[in-house]
Amino acid sequence: MKHIDLIIVGGGPIGIACGLEAKKKGLDYCIIEKGTITNSLYNYPLNMQFFSSSEKLEIDNIPFISNEAKPKRNEALEYYRRIVTSNDLNINLFEKVNTVLKKQDTFYIKTDKEQYTSSYVIIATGFYDLPNTMDVAGEDLPKVSHYYKDPHFFAKQKLAVIGASNSAVDAALECYRKGAEVTMLVRGPEIGKRVKYWVRPDIINRIEEGSIKVFYNVTIKEILPKKIDIQTPQGEFSIQNDFVLALTGYKPNFEFLQKIGIQLSNDAKLYPQYNEETMETNIKNLYLAGVICGGMDTHIWFIENSRIHAKTILKSITEK
Repeated sequence: MKHIDLIIVGGGPIGIACGLEAKKKGLDYCIIEKGTITNSLYNYPLNMQFFSSSEKLEIDNIPFISNEAKPKRNEALEYYRRIVTSNDLNINLFEKVNTVLKKQDTFYIKTDKEQYTSSYVIIATGFYDLPNTMDVAGEDLPKVSHYYKDPHFFAKQKLAVIGASNSAVDAALECYRKGAEVTMLVRGPEIGKRVKYWVRPDIINRIEEGSIKVFYNVTIKEILPKKIDIQTPQGEFSIQNDFVLALTGYKPNFEFLQKIGIQLSNDAKLYPQYNEETMETNIKNLYLAGVICGGMDTHIWFIENSRIHAKTILKSITEK
């Protein structure tokens, strides 16, 4: 069993920022990531463009140069990968942390490859791995996906896009422009207010001209191999359909947090308990960093406003 002073769970931008800060402080640390470097970013749509400008995605004041003001997925992958490799960060990839157990003053971390002990733990696992399911019949059909990658796949197909956020709007527009027959199914009365300001007029115009169909205030009744049954204020409809992109958002792994012993708020938000001045949870010497701090409100924390967590946490640890 290996002992490492600080274990950082999650190798996304904020986990990498924590690793950089730990290295600067001279700490014995290791980042453990269940996939590749910035695994969530890697699984974003191929053509995804960030809402934030490149300087707001920078960590540790390392310049992020992009072709446009708002960088794309491939540029972000290049940026964060180069930070990891150029700084020779200690990161274990394709290693999944299964349990974190504290006994007295020591954490016992078990992964699918190794076992460790540690004095401090940072959880920076993000939220992109667990989709919000609709819990409707047919959601498990092969035609249904909660992730979108490439519009080419849907050319000449009848595609239903469920959702009205950035991911749903981007998918609808890209697939329409690659020749898909797109129908958007929106739970609320309109396209989301937080959709990127330069994209929202585009989707509204495509809807108004009839290029993309839309149903608002929709309840999905059932997904069938060749159609979808929906309920709207105007009545029930059956939509002929080949594929479904259920882009209904994602959530942190609350079960993992609860097994560790982190307390969550007793409401639908499921906010984890932590000290805002140090990011330390109700478990001494265990910290949270990044979007996971927002519970179900995954829109609260982004790279640009949570990158400070690294310095905050490492200040607390080094003071101890």
